[in-house]
Amino acid sequence: MKALITAGGRGTRLRPLTHTNNKHLIPVANKPMIHYAIEAVGAAGIRDIGISINPDTGAALKAALGSGEAWGVHLTYIVQEAPLGLAHVLRVAEPFLRGERFVFYLGDNLIAGGIARFVERFAASGDDCHLILARVRDPQRFGVAEVRDGRVTHIEEKPRHPTSDLAVAGIYCYTEAIFEAVHAIRPSARGELEISDAHQYLLDKQWRVGFSEATGWWKDTGKPEDLLEANRLVLDIMLSGNGTDIRGTVDACSDLAGKVVVEAGATIVESQILGPAIIGAGSVVERSYVGPYTSLGPRCVVRNSEVEYSIISSDTHILDVETRIERSLLGREVTICRGSSRPKTQKLIIGDQSVVVLV
Repeated sequence: MKALITAGGRGTRLRPLTHTNNKHLIPVANKPMIHYAIEAVGAAGIRDIGISINPDTGAALKAALGSGEAWGVHLTYIVQEAPLGLAHVLRVAEPFLRGERFVFYLGDNLIAGGIARFVERFAASGDDCHLILARVRDPQRFGVAEVRDGRVTHIEEKPRHPTSDLAVAGIYCYTEAIFEAVHAIRPSARGELEISDAHQYLLDKQWRVGFSEATGWWKDTGKPEDLLEANRLVLDIMLSGNGTDIRGTVDACSDLAGKVVVEAGATIVESQILGPAIIGAGSVVERSYVGPYTSLGPRCVVRNSEVEYSIISSDTHILDVETRIERSLLGREVTICRGSSRPKTQKLIIGDQSVVVLV
């Protein structure tokens, strides 16, 4: 089998972070989110992986991932010139995938327990298309599947009035039948070749479409709140043991409680860290509080401040901030500090599509 992982999305709902960073390189628990997809595919025994990229951010992704040697896989980069939908991604990648059964994995999806079990079920099922379904509270955001008598009977993309709560998760298994479908469908009202339309085509033409239901958690990290929730879930799993893992330096005046990782070269001084939390390599936390579900990236500085339930990217400084920072996403090389000038004012340098909440 082969696999195709998408990494070409522009991440418009995650701007301004994605103005300067490929969406799939945004860290979750201090690891770029696409690493989880590559690891999941590799753990399912698949070694030949295509990565779908766009012309604008593809170079950064290639530089970050390389040949795939770090994961024991081989990566082939496939350029999608324009964002014309997921079914269009399959059209573009057809020369790479032809002649193989394959997994199509959206690179901004995270799923508990990996995908090996789904790949095994697909191999044993005789299905031409095997979908992973997950129950969600807001199905109108997703492709939605109707299931009767254990078979998928209908699929609709982002319905206004969903007929079920079963979302089609961003992990699909296919035979070559999918190529007939993606070439037969036409663009939707939003100008894209919808993968849900391809699935409905297979149903209409009597191809075998089966499914597995994800019983653990699954997250599509398309929105900031989804990223924070994914960070929380991954930290809980990654730091599954009790106590702390200290590879850096923690002074006697500091208090670490719960599941906490202090990476090599990090320094904790007169501070309180409550896990699950991870303090990145080379970071400094001084006279501060870092609360649960926080990932502090490499080479960050938190001094005389408090932060909780947040993703803090590399080389960011939080200095002398009086109000606790929480439920926040901070990009690389950000500085948040308290000013000392008079009169007392708020001084902001904010990029496009930023959100600032002042209290």
